Amino acid sequence: MAPWTLEQVAPHNSSQSCWVIIRNNVYDVTEFLQEHPGGAQIILKYAGRDATRAYEPIHPPDALDKHLHKSKHLGPIDSDAAYAIARESENRQKTKDELRVEAAQKQRPPLSRLLSLADMEAVARRVLSHKALSYYSSASDDQITYFENARAFSRFFFHPRIMRPVSKCDPSTTILGYKSSIPVFISGAALAKLGHPDGEVNLTKGAGTTGIIQMVSSNASLSYEEIMAATNPQQPLFFQLYKHSDDAIAEQRVREVERLGYKSIWLTVDAIVPGNREKDIKSPWILEDIERGTTVYEGSLEAVGGDGNVFGTAGALIANDDRDMTWEKTIPWLRSVTKLPIVIKGIQCIEDAVLAAEAGVDGILISNHGGRQLDFSLPPMEVLYKIRQQRPDLFDSLEVYIDGGVGRGTDVIKALCLGARAVGIGRPFLYAQSAYGAPGVVRIVEILQREIVTAMRLLGVKSVKDLGPEMVERVDWLPRSHVKL
Repeated sequence: MAPWTLEQVAPHNSSQSCWVIIRNNVYDVTEFLQEHPGGAQIILKYAGRDATRAYEPIHPPDALDKHLHKSKHLGPIDSDAAYAIARESENRQKTKDELRVEAAQKQRPPLSRLLSLADMEAVARRVLSHKALSYYSSASDDQITYFENARAFSRFFFHPRIMRPVSKCDPSTTILGYKSSIPVFISGAALAKLGHPDGEVNLTKGAGTTGIIQMVSSNASLSYEEIMAATNPQQPLFFQLYKHSDDAIAEQRVREVERLGYKSIWLTVDAIVPGNREKDIKSPWILEDIERGTTVYEGSLEAVGGDGNVFGTAGALIANDDRDMTWEKTIPWLRSVTKLPIVIKGIQCIEDAVLAAEAGVDGILISNHGGRQLDFSLPPMEVLYKIRQQRPDLFDSLEVYIDGGVGRGTDVIKALCLGARAVGIGRPFLYAQSAYGAPGVVRIVEILQREIVTAMRLLGVKSVKDLGPEMVERVDWLPRSHVKL
């Protein structure tokens, strides 16, 4: 078939016949409209025309091959159409938000001036697009758990020991048997391309340079193969599995990453439905108001019915995930399709930690999804403390990790004192790669390593193996808040 012209594609702009152009290729998505997790309207907005700019930041390159039948791949557009689309892109008037981001990029400080994870976040908040920042920073409901995740660390104080030799201090550890330069890993997070064109590859390169481990999300914005291709020869990658409700589809995903060389499966169990992330949901409306320069609305203000897109940027990505997982069914199924180590990601109470150990998994990640799912779920640090107090035997049965709210190297050390093998960090690495690419990721690890080693020396320990529960104390008061100068 001859290449398509724009005139041929344009009439297919309705739910009865919906074609879109992505990277100069035409796709018939008519039958897919009702299956699309984000709803049909998102696609229909681009029906009969080029959708590349909207599609690429939130879809890996192989998504169309995996999810759209080959018969719906209609072929390329002709050279005139490709030229017209390119010219339109070049001449497109930039939005106010894009102009703001460009100005902020020019005002970034050199990496050497960033001394903390908070410094990095401050830069990222200025340079990120409104959409990306709304997605990365959003949390559920009133964001109570999001803030308490971080505040929980402030309830734990140290018992430093003095007069101990610490000139040689080793912060390295192993996670599932794989060496890590510090007891920190990059926790799985979706859609890194929202913040930077190179997306997850920035995280991969930064992790490879610094000797830490990256967990790759099922909902990454690059393909699992592209991310693996960016590793160095000795670099391990872990995989965060969102299990599809169709076992066959889920098995295909597991076998793909095992074939590619991923070293473990982290089954996510705390995101069976999207959390109510209102900041992310409101983002398109706020952008519309910014571009219009007014909050005066035409038409009826009283119209009701329908919630619009309540999924947000990526909530729809888990719309088809398994909501009926059980200890009795899901873990044996996963064991039957892979020989890789299995970690349960999303443990939020002692009872489920016990069940995980009884199920024979290799590890648990105590996590409430960074406060993005159930508001008022306990901070992971508090759950870790409860396990240490009530079921210390669990630390001998499996490896225990936590994520959520980590802002300092001292937070990492506190978790290790209570028995955590390592700590996962998500948002700070997303902020870093968004603001500076792979060098930003390296800088975050440098900051954490310095803070961790300093804390270890001041505690009187020279190895993470020397950290123990006697070195921390939970208090029932909180330190006075301070203003950073």
